[in-house]
Amino acid sequence: MNEKAVMNKIVKTIEAADILTVLGMLPHRYPFLMVDRVIDIRGDEHGIGIKNVTFNEPHFQGHFPGNPVFPGVLQLEALAQAGAISVLSDARYAGSLPLFGGVEDVRFRRIVRPGDELVLAVEMERLSRRGGWGRGVATVDDEECCRARLLFVIA
Repeated sequence: MNEKAVMNKIVKTIEAADILTVLGMLPHRYPFLMVDRVIDIRGDEHGIGIKNVTFNEPHFQGHFPGNPVFPGVLQLEALAQAGAISVLSDARYAGSLPLFGGVEDVRFRRIVRPGDELVLAVEMERLSRRGGWGRGVATVDDEECCRARLLFVIA
């Protein structure tokens, strides 16, 4: 069985994914992999991922010394990666490269700090062969941190 067939078999049955499955789906690696595990995927409908924010991450050296804050732009990237996993879990897109094409209606509502578990939920609004839109919400302890509308381009 070729690699794409194996991946198609994996993604058709996925409901949750550990870090090894995430590494098999996304091209991102340290320090830019922002999804540690996936707790729910429903094909190209929605995905829910987890990002465990730790003090060991390199951006905390300068953002901000003595007052570590997980950057908002990385919250957006984490949402985009959770959306990419959702897209890639659909066999039609397995092996593709979903790229971040744009963002709209961004709001940051809560500071995220080391030790927080960031829950990343992305609902797909529209998806075609070339790309689509999703709405993402990041929360910590059921409190909204970030929300945005995300544009994906399929390469």
